[in-house]
This record gives sequence, structure tokens and C-alpha cells, in this order.
Amino acid sequence: MPIPSDPSDAIDTSRPSLARVYDCALGGKDNFEVHRELSRRINEAVPEARTIALTSRAFLIRAVRFLAREAGVDQYLDCGSGLPTAENTHQIAQRVNPEAQVVYVDNDPTVAAHSRALLADNDRSHFLDADIFEPSRVLDDPLVRDKLDFTRPLALLHVGTLHHYDEAARGRPAADIVREYVAALPSGSFVAFNHFLDPEDEHSEHAHRVQKLLATGLGSGFFRTRAEIEAMLASLDLLDPGLVVTDDWWPDGPRLTPLPAAAHCVAAAIGRKP
Repeated sequence: MPIPSDPSDAIDTSRPSLARVYDCALGGKDNFEVHRELSRRINEAVPEARTIALTSRAFLIRAVRFLAREAGVDQYLDCGSGLPTAENTHQIAQRVNPEAQVVYVDNDPTVAAHSRALLADNDRSHFLDADIFEPSRVLDDPLVRDKLDFTRPLALLHVGTLHHYDEAARGRPAADIVREYVAALPSGSFVAFNHFLDPEDEHSEHAHRVQKLLATGLGSGFFRTRAEIEAMLASLDLLDPGLVVTDDWWPDGPRLTPLPAAAHCVAAAIGRKP
């Protein structure tokens, strides 16, 4: 089943969509001028800002590859999956284990249209239209319970999600969201996580400028401190090397050039539930 040429008939394409802005940053084609303009503004303020999107996607690829190959995980709950692009979670996991089950969760209507089309011919990959910041609704949904076996370990992916969670507006700490998800996971499950980071050093000015731009264009984007991010992951045993700059989480090879400043403003970890 082909992906619709324009699944936006009922979608307001004059307003920025978070998924489409990320798609633009990743070099995708499923975006409009409003998204390209916002992306240009962000890159003018912080020329390496696209690095944040690219390094986050690269982390997702490395994380799923590790979970499938080394940890032997064969079921995944991918929260805030975004628009389909090269190397989606199911493609990475099913390359290692064709029997791996994947449930994607997002509530962007554009993401829903594209994802359902992409997954139509894959009976082990599924899409749930739901708010990832309401864990009970995700975890209790019949699709999730039918496709994922909560009696044995699974992988929860929250890659590039919680930094768009507005605690003041939603009235609940971001750490509570993660704790509720983790509480529902079987022992031995894994959580792959990354988040905008305020490094509280000379690189912080980049984080602050991007946060202001996101607030004017997309509504939210919070660069939290290391201590705040660690609090979200407190119930997990973090795998070596712990919470680190995203590019430093088991890179594919030696670094030949210094990290750009923006790369210091996003952190990642994988944790295991005891």
C-alpha cells in the first residue's frame, strides 16, 4: 500500500507540526514551508541545531540494534515515533529478529496517516494513535496489550519525547510520566531515552536560544539539567556508560572531529528495570 502523496486533507498545514519540523531537520520530504521556515530560524540562531535531531536519530538506531542483537529484546513500545523515515524501529529490530513485535505510539494526525500506510503490509508492526504523556491510556490500550507480552521483558523507547512535555501546562512532573511507564514494565525490561540537555557550562547558551525559538514556533522544548534527567531515570539501572552526551553512547567508531557545540545539548541513556 503506497504512502499517500498528501495525507493532510484534514490537517492545518499553515501551523508548525513537531513531527514535520523533525522530518525537515532529518532531510525528509514530508514537510511544508512553515516547517522549513521554522527550521531555518532555528539554524540561524544555532547553526548546529540540526545536529540535535541527527544525533538523536542515530542514537535510536544504535539503541535498537543493541537491544535486538545483544539484549535479545523482541518486543518494542516506541513512544512519540514521529514521521516514518529511514531506519525505523521495526526495520532495525526485524532485521535482527524477523519475529520482533513493534507498537508505535503518536497522536500527530500526519504521523498516523503515514505510519498506517507504511505498516499496512507488516503484521508484526502496529500503530496506536494516543497521547504518550498519558501513560495509563497507552499501557491499557487493547492494541498494546494484545501485541506486547507484559509477562516478559520488552523495550520502551522514549527518544526525543519528554523534552516536549510542559510540566506547568500539564500539571504533572515529567519524572512521574517515566515512573508510571517503568512501573508497568516487567522486570528485565529496558528503556532507551534521550532528552534535550542544559549542560550548565559554556554550551548552555545554545540550549537557551533553541528553547526560546521552540516556544515561539512549536509551543515547547525544554532543556533540562543532568540532575533533572537523572531523576526521570532513577528507577532504572543505567547501562554503561550511563547518562552521557548522545553521541557518546556507544558510537559506531572513533571520533575524528570534535563534537559541535549543539551536540553537548542532548543526552541519552539506556536503563534496565531491576
